[in-house]
Amino acid sequence: MNALRTLPRRQLQSIDLVKGLLLAFGAAAVALFIGALVFILGVRLLFADKALPGVEAAGVDLSGLSQPQIEAALGAQLRYAQSGKLVFTANGRQWVARPEDVGVVVDVPTMARQAIAWGRTGSPTERVAQQVEAWFSGHTIVPVIVFDQRVGRVFLHTIADQIDQPKVESGLKIDGTTVQSQVGQVGREVDIPSTLALLNEPVAAMHDATIALVVRETQPLITDPSPAAATAERILSAPLQLTAEGADPLTIQPTDLAKLMRFDISREGGQPHFVVSYDANALASYLIPLEPKLQRSPENARFIFNDQTRQLDLLKPAVIGRTLDLPGSIVAIEDGLTAGQHQIPIKFDTTDPAVTDNATAEQLGITENVVTVSTYFNGSTPERIQNIKTASAAFHGLLVAPGQTLSMADILGDISLDKGYAEALIIYGNRTINGVGGGVCQVSTTLFRAVFFGGYQIVERHPHAYRVLYYEQGPNSPGPGLDATVFVPLVDFKFTNDSQYWLLMETYIYGNQLVWKFYSTSDGRSVTWSSTGPQNVVKAPDPLYKENPDLPKGKIKQTDYQADGMDVTVYRTVSRDGQVISKDTIKTHYLPWRAIYEYGPGTDLPKDAKTK
Repeated sequence: MNALRTLPRRQLQSIDLVKGLLLAFGAAAVALFIGALVFILGVRLLFADKALPGVEAAGVDLSGLSQPQIEAALGAQLRYAQSGKLVFTANGRQWVARPEDVGVVVDVPTMARQAIAWGRTGSPTERVAQQVEAWFSGHTIVPVIVFDQRVGRVFLHTIADQIDQPKVESGLKIDGTTVQSQVGQVGREVDIPSTLALLNEPVAAMHDATIALVVRETQPLITDPSPAAATAERILSAPLQLTAEGADPLTIQPTDLAKLMRFDISREGGQPHFVVSYDANALASYLIPLEPKLQRSPENARFIFNDQTRQLDLLKPAVIGRTLDLPGSIVAIEDGLTAGQHQIPIKFDTTDPAVTDNATAEQLGITENVVTVSTYFNGSTPERIQNIKTASAAFHGLLVAPGQTLSMADILGDISLDKGYAEALIIYGNRTINGVGGGVCQVSTTLFRAVFFGGYQIVERHPHAYRVLYYEQGPNSPGPGLDATVFVPLVDFKFTNDSQYWLLMETYIYGNQLVWKFYSTSDGRSVTWSSTGPQNVVKAPDPLYKENPDLPKGKIKQTDYQADGMDVTVYRTVSRDGQVISKDTIKTHYLPWRAIYEYGPGTDLPKDAKTK
């Protein structure tokens, strides 16, 4: 205060002037404020329970309208839920709906309440501010959209019922020989939650919209089984023949072939697909029983030594040995069938023989004839001669390796009518009877003598039960004790080629003479031998006569021949360069053998005949 008093007068006058103006303006402002307040309160009283001036919605001025009036006005204006258009599409099809069909509603009552509430909520200051804003700038009530997705889901389910389909896997089966196939089906399902989510934007903006239904697809593992079905039909279109050289084909009919087949899923090539496969065990059950017939041992080529050229002439080609390749055959059958073949060769593991067709005399060490022996069979029946020819032919051109032991039983194999043998007299037990292969012992005796005189190692030899005079025919007969019998498979004759060279055998029939030749290279060995001759001789029993009802009256037929019993011992020494290689003692015991005659009923017999 004291400070003011010290100011100059002019300045004090200015201050007083300002004070006066402030007092004047303050009074006016107060009057204006009071007038505005009265106006605002008057408007609020005038528009009680009605929308204040400036409030609008959807282009409709709501000023002065009560809630029912607002609902009526907006209900007439906001027709989106009833007149809007929603188009759903999928797979070229479409479904049209109104928004209200999918649960869309414009909440007019709520909008009316919001319009009435504008300027009437909040603090007094906020209320006045809202009223003034509406008066000067206007205030728009935003449409309230209610989207009841429960209704939407129900509606979309009606569409899904027309679209949804289960996934169906393709399949194949065989009924008899008919291939039946099931084509796969893609699974489809409308994803209702995802489709409903696509409605949010157009519904909120109250726009018409085209909505692509969200459809989830599930692919079957295999859609098209037709390639495998076509393969199976081709396989079953004809019988399967399994072939092998030298054997009759095995035929599997389509009805049986179908039982071996199945359909598997393969992922080779990336995409799963059906393939035709086969029961390997069932295929093996067809092949295994064939193995004994299909198996073949390797056999050396057979040759004849050419005495002029001193070379080998091929007599019979070599045989490649084979055994069944079961796994390889099964694979070949599977691959062949899949490729459409109906004649499929069986697979074998092969073994080459030691001597092939192009072998030479020099390679085998065969340069000369080292042994030649003969036996005679004068008086033999045609059947016995046939058997001699058949058995001896089995050895013609046969090679025996150095160190190899040859078994006659192995070479002869099955002695049967099927192999070309005939029935002739054989020694069986203590009798001479008709049997298949009578005369084969002529062959075993001849081979035995070739081995004996050639100085080769004798491994197994059996004499006849009694002395057979066939084997003592001819100008150079060695006498009794140098025969050998063979009765396959019980009784065998074996020898070993104990030289360093291959041995080639040749057999020939000249009239009633069997000639056996050994070709090899002499290693200088020589043979000396001696025999005790008959010892401990026992005279043959008297002849015996037996009635045979199959013979006519007056017919007498001799079926056995008498021979004295005896013992014979033969000694053999094999030497080379003055050194003894081996010594052999060959003992033979012959039984006394009676002659037997058969006669027809009513036949007159000799006075001294013994009968039974």
